[in-house]
Amino acid sequence: MSYHAVKAKAFLKNEARASWHDRALYAVREKRDRQACSLPEWEELRSVASAIKEHTLSHLVTYLEEFERNALANGIKVHWAESGEEMNAIVAKIIEERGAKHLIKSKSMLAEECYLAPYLEERGVEVVESDLGERIVQLMHCPPSHIVLPAIHIKREEVGELFERELSTEKGNSDPTYLTHEARKHLREKFLSADVSMTGVNFAIASEGAFAVCTNEGNADMGTSFTDTHIAIMGLEKVIPDMASLGVFTRLLARSATGQPITTYTSIYRKPEPGKEIHLVIVDNGRTQSLADEEHRNMLKCMRCGACMNTCPVYRRTGGYSYYYFIPGPLGINLGMLRSPEAYGGNVSGCSLCYSCSGVCPAKVDLAEQIYKWRQQMAPLGVADTKKKLMVKMMNMLMRRPRLFNAALAAVPFVPRFIYNNSINPWYASGREMPHFASKSFRVLWREGKITKKE
Repeated sequence: MSYHAVKAKAFLKNEARASWHDRALYAVREKRDRQACSLPEWEELRSVASAIKEHTLSHLVTYLEEFERNALANGIKVHWAESGEEMNAIVAKIIEERGAKHLIKSKSMLAEECYLAPYLEERGVEVVESDLGERIVQLMHCPPSHIVLPAIHIKREEVGELFERELSTEKGNSDPTYLTHEARKHLREKFLSADVSMTGVNFAIASEGAFAVCTNEGNADMGTSFTDTHIAIMGLEKVIPDMASLGVFTRLLARSATGQPITTYTSIYRKPEPGKEIHLVIVDNGRTQSLADEEHRNMLKCMRCGACMNTCPVYRRTGGYSYYYFIPGPLGINLGMLRSPEAYGGNVSGCSLCYSCSGVCPAKVDLAEQIYKWRQQMAPLGVADTKKKLMVKMMNMLMRRPRLFNAALAAVPFVPRFIYNNSINPWYASGREMPHFASKSFRVLWREGKITKKE
């Protein structure tokens, strides 16, 4: 049994939570659908976004150099990091040189990817997540289970208990409005005492040497307003050509992510205020290697909206912690395989190949098609499941011999049910019974004339 299957089984033991998790995420998917249907040009926008990304990735060096040139002219200090370790070292050095000890941070999946927070904490820096969902999972000492809705798996009663313990809130009070106000009070102190702020980057605009940060809580703006030093980190695939391109992506991003017309705050950072500084770290960490992979380079088009997770029936029903790459769902399956098939190959089984993820992706990333390709590559890569390899060999032997196949087909209705409805069969073990085989196959019924072609 794959790692994903084991973790999924554990998640499904709590049927009420699994059902609630499923409904909560599909509600976001439905909001996305309503927004998409409200724009007659929705599919055209998706096609344009995909084409912009295709063009930019095909001329990546040109746009990155243009972006760096214009950013430097604007007074932004640009750093380059080949790996996550190098990015962490650069960030730590900037903080150390300023004698800082308190970092206020808005959401960044790149920071999760490179384990930045633990790295800084080991060096005596307090790292505070300012996004409410991220702060909740940080206080729980857990990673986010979704890239946009990091605490979607946590019920409000659990948040109430957490805040009681960590923030000394009222006992037994799990009212969302009350908890939000208490979180605001708690975070206000962190904003005021921070030495350095950090943001991710949603889009880096080459023609302007500026970058856009999109949030719904305004936490990125708060952090960067109070501190004199703003550190931004970005994967090199975040660059786009110009402001017209940004208009396309901002129309797609929030509608796909949370089902709203636009993020509440879309802030563009172009140059530091007098007496302040902006440091931007541009990170590779395997991205150029992914770009060289013709079959899977489309993953670099991803805008990190999370729409593929909200629609995925496997993710919705098994939770984000069933995957062991830091990003779950269809997106995480593909990115994990690009990073290390040996380490993350067990996630590939967490897909039903329903292709819904490809259908909702705002940049038309062929997520499901790529997962299918990965499945074809499992054996050559040496990461295929031993049991599945044996089953395929047996099916191959049977289906390449028509006489043997037809004989087995004729005999199978007489096989006692306990042969296939038992604990060895994972389908049956999960509470679902295999249907009994029909007494006559489709082939027999066709030959007997009991199935006719309708004109």
